[in-house]
Amino acid sequence: MDLAALQRTAVKAAFQGAVELRNHFGKLDTVTKKGRIDLVTQADLASEAKIIAVIRSHYPDHDVLAEESGASGGGNSAANLVRWVIDPLDGTTNYAHGLPIFAISIAVEVDTEALVGVVLNPNGGELFSAIKAHGALLNDRPIRVSRTDAVSESLLITGFPYEWGDQRTAIIERFSRCVDSARGIRRLGAAALDLCYVAAGRADAYWEAGLKPWDSAAGALIAREAGAMVTDFSGREYTDRCSELLASNSHIHTEMLSLLQIAKETR
Repeated sequence: MDLAALQRTAVKAAFQGAVELRNHFGKLDTVTKKGRIDLVTQADLASEAKIIAVIRSHYPDHDVLAEESGASGGGNSAANLVRWVIDPLDGTTNYAHGLPIFAISIAVEVDTEALVGVVLNPNGGELFSAIKAHGALLNDRPIRVSRTDAVSESLLITGFPYEWGDQRTAIIERFSRCVDSARGIRRLGAAALDLCYVAAGRADAYWEAGLKPWDSAAGALIAREAGAMVTDFSGREYTDRCSELLASNSHIHTEMLSLLQIAKETR
C-alpha cells in the first residue's frame, strides 16, 4: 500500500476543507447543537463535504468515518480494510466564538491501525503530518517531543468532555492534582492540536477523557512518531477506541500516570 500517496491525498483534502473554514470564519449564520454544549456549524458541514469529495475522487472504495456524517462504506474487502477518520473542524466552539484555535484532522487506518495522520491549522498555516515509522513533520521539518523530565518543570494541556456525567469528581480531582504539580496548564479546546503541540515540544503532556476517534486518530500517530508515549490513564497502549488518553514526552509519563491514576480512584 502506497502510504505516501494516501498522505498526499489527506493533505490535499485538508487544504480543501481549510478553504471552507476560512471562508466562513467570523461570518457564521447558523450554529446548532448536537448536545447541551456540543456545537455544529455550516463550516463543519462544508469542510467535511469537501474533504470527503477529495478522498472519494482518489479512493472511492475506502471506508470513511467522519464526525458529522458518520460512517460510510466504499466496498472495502475484509482484508486490509482502509478507513479515513475525519474531523472537519476540531475546535468548533472556539471557531463559533471567533477564537482562532481550531484544526482539520485526517487519519488513514489500515485494519484499525492509524498509518497516516494529517492535522492542519488553517489559521496559522501549520501542517502536522506523519507516516508510521517515518517520523513526524511540521511543514516538512522534523519535530520531536521535549526533554523535560519533571512535571514541576512542565507545561501541560488538558480538555474537558462535553458531558461530564458521573466523571465530574474524577475530572476535577485530576485537574487539581496536575495544577498543584505542574508549571502551568492550558485548556485550548482542540484535541488534534493539543496532541501535535506535544509532538512539537510546545507542551510536555496532554490528557483528556471522552475523546472520539476523529479527535485523536491523526494526532496520536503524529505524537508517537515524534517520540511521545501515548496510553490510557492506566498505562495501557492507547487506541482511538479508548475512553482516556495521556500523551507525554515519555520522560514524565510515569509521574503523570501517578497523578491521573490516584485521582481516578475518587470516582
